[in-house]
Amino acid sequence: MPENFEIAYMWVFWLLPLPLFIYWIFPALRMKSASLSIPNFKKIQEYTGEKPRKSALVKKRNFLSWLGLGAIWILTLCALASPQIVEAPELKVKTSRNFLVLADLSFSMAETDWIVDGKRSRRWDAVKNVMHDFIKKREGDRMGLIFFGSSSYIQAPFTPDLNTVDQLLDEADVGMAGQMTNIGKAIVKGIQMFEQDTIKTKVMLLLTDGVDAGTDILPLDAANLAIKDSIQIYTVGIGDPAGRGSDLDEKTLIEISDMTNASYFRAQDTERLNEIYAELDALEPIEYEEETYKPTTLLYYYPLGLAIALTILLTFINSIISIIKIFRNRAKDV
Repeated sequence: MPENFEIAYMWVFWLLPLPLFIYWIFPALRMKSASLSIPNFKKIQEYTGEKPRKSALVKKRNFLSWLGLGAIWILTLCALASPQIVEAPELKVKTSRNFLVLADLSFSMAETDWIVDGKRSRRWDAVKNVMHDFIKKREGDRMGLIFFGSSSYIQAPFTPDLNTVDQLLDEADVGMAGQMTNIGKAIVKGIQMFEQDTIKTKVMLLLTDGVDAGTDILPLDAANLAIKDSIQIYTVGIGDPAGRGSDLDEKTLIEISDMTNASYFRAQDTERLNEIYAELDALEPIEYEEETYKPTTLLYYYPLGLAIALTILLTFINSIISIIKIFRNRAKDV
C-alpha cells in the first residue's frame, strides 16, 4: 500500500455491523402461501391439542447468498469511505516582488562596438537580445519597463504577463526618449510607479552606458528618495569606461547600488551580460509556496465496481439455482 494512500471517511466502517442489527431487531419478512381447507378442522384441533395460526413461509438463504451479500456490503462501505491517493501539494511561483527595468535609450546606445555572433552590433540590440531571456525567466515577478533618455516614460506598467513585457521591449529603439541621459529622472519615475502598488519587495535594474546630463534631479538625490521607499537599485554599466568615446560614469552607478543595498555590474560584452543576469537571479531568486490544494486521485470506483459486478453475479447464480429447482420439481411431478 503506498504511503500516500488515505481513507477520507473512516467513520463509515462503523456501519459494518448494521445489517446484523437489522437482522436481529426487525422480524423476518413473512411470505403468505396458499392454505388447504380440511373438513372437521375443529375436531382435528381438539384431537391434537394444537391451536390454529396464520400460515407464513420464511424464505431462507443459502450460505453462498449470505457470503455474497456480506461481501457486497463491505465493498459498498469501502466505496463510501472514499479511498484515495493524496499527492504532496504542488509548488507554485509566489508573486513576491515588483521588478522594474530602467533602460537607457540615449543616442550613445547606438554605438556598434559590441560583437554578437561574430558581427558588430549596436549596444542596444545586444542588451535587448540578452534581456529577452532574462525577462522570460523571471516567472513570479511583476515586471515593468521604463525607457529613458532626455526624458523618461513608462513602456510597460507592472504586470505578471512577461510575454507582453518582452514584446514591448522588442518594440523599443534608440532615440525614442531623446538623445541625452537623465538617470535621476528615470529613478524618480520608477519610484512613482512603486508608490502606486502594494507589493513590499521593490527592485530596480538600471542599465546605462552614459553619464547623467545633470538636469533636473541628480542620480544620488533620486537614490536617496528610493532608500525611503526601501527600493533596491541594481546598476549595470554598459561598455568599457576606459574605451574610446565612452562616458560611462561607474562611480555614480556604484554609489547608487551601495546606497540602496544592491550591487553594481559592468557589462562589456554579451557573455558578461549573461553572467550578470545569472547573478541577479541568484541575488533575487524566484520564490515558491505550497498550494493549499493537494492533487487527489479518487479510488472509490474500484470497490463500487466490484460490488456491482458481485451483485450481478450473485443474482445470476440465484436465478440459475431457481430454474434448476423448478425443473427438478416438474420432473418429480411427472
